Amino acid sequence: MRAVEVAAVEVSTEHFIGGERVASAETFVDLSPLDAEPIAEVARGGEREAELAVAAATEAFQVWATLGPEGRAAYLHRLADLIDANVDRLAAVECVDMAMLLRSLRARVISRGARNFRAYANLAVAHEERVWESNGTRNRVIRMPSGPAVVITPWNAPFMLSTWKTAPALAAGSTVVLKPAEWSPLSCSLLCDLVAEAGFPPGVFNVVQGIGEEVGAALTRHPGVRRISFTGSPETAVHIGTAAARNVVPFTGELGGKGPLLVFSDCDLEAAARKAAGQYDDAGQVCLAGTRLIVEQAIEDEFLELFHGFTDEHVLGDPREDATTVSPLIHPEHLARVEGFVERARASGDEIVRGGRRREDVGPLFYDPTLVVPRTNDSEIVQREVFGPVLTFQTFADEDEAVALANSTRYGLSGIVYTGSDERAARVGRAVRAGTVWVNTFLVRDLTAPFGGIGISGIGREGGDYALDFYSDLKTLQILDGTTA
Repeated sequence: MRAVEVAAVEVSTEHFIGGERVASAETFVDLSPLDAEPIAEVARGGEREAELAVAAATEAFQVWATLGPEGRAAYLHRLADLIDANVDRLAAVECVDMAMLLRSLRARVISRGARNFRAYANLAVAHEERVWESNGTRNRVIRMPSGPAVVITPWNAPFMLSTWKTAPALAAGSTVVLKPAEWSPLSCSLLCDLVAEAGFPPGVFNVVQGIGEEVGAALTRHPGVRRISFTGSPETAVHIGTAAARNVVPFTGELGGKGPLLVFSDCDLEAAARKAAGQYDDAGQVCLAGTRLIVEQAIEDEFLELFHGFTDEHVLGDPREDATTVSPLIHPEHLARVEGFVERARASGDEIVRGGRRREDVGPLFYDPTLVVPRTNDSEIVQREVFGPVLTFQTFADEDEAVALANSTRYGLSGIVYTGSDERAARVGRAVRAGTVWVNTFLVRDLTAPFGGIGISGIGREGGDYALDFYSDLKTLQILDGTTA
């Protein structure tokens, strides 16, 4: 087995197919955001590996599907226990590979993976079939496992987001082929080791590494795949959705956001400004972030004074250090993309209020927390997802204008509202078009709630029974009254 040592942890760089490690003739380079230096040569899959993985998932499907919810739950709970026992190892590797703050990974992010497997296992077991009588028949709606599922995950929070998608698929009885992002594949490789240790039947869970345009494309167009779940850009989703449609395969996509953060004059202004400055966490590489600050005109100056004060408290640095609050960007290509947005904003007449520059004095992939006042609401920096430490600032005169600005982009993943009024909370919360709207809080998640986007932010919903239904085929069974065995 080809392996590399990362943060004193041995990590395989090979695929995981049919319960075994599989090498490829070619590899790709995985860089660490900590120093932009290579940390691994990772197996680069293609048509061959995609075919092997789907074949393994297909062969394992009948065994896994016939176990039933209780039988599958036993495996998922064992896996959850193993994740909890390996939090430090997983966190250490993901910090080097993706550069999320180590303390966050240890405290909540990695353990969320264990919560995902437990939650979906329990939901699947607790599911009650709908039963009723009509037209002289007894009726029952049955969930049937749908078949092999392809799951394609992003490079931010790769371990947690992989478990978020694979847990409901496995709980529902589908087998899985996971394709992790090529910029941060290593913690998903460790997940394979834990799956093997938990004793999963070979082929139930497979991981194929590689470049999206190569192995990702091969997986999504494979005729043996029965479900596809993707998190990433709208542009990539178009290609995946087209491939899914050709094989009539259900597809769900979470495709990023441009979330508004609305601040009304009747709110706890200090809390709102602190939360706004907190949107720079993880270098802004969070799809749910409130990146458009939209503040009532009457409190503009006071809000900005507080916001700048809280932003000044941020510390750019090594994410393994407790003092660090803003980590580096994931990859040189992504840094160039973020910088390009800001430079085009500057050239178009948008005002760069703070930041707007690389911080090479800290490290090769750092970018200053940046605030932009756009010249118009049509500015690119307002209308497109940057996915970096870049926020925009706009003001509104009244509630109607606030809602209009909030709903003025093609995105609709999330929104944040700060207000001291219950009536306004309900009114504006309903009016903001987004899959999730938080009022006076942020990133509080209930795993049973639906999660997804509106507009180009996505198609379909994840979370709770919504995810279990996606990975199932629903059957209506009707039996004539009086029928006996």
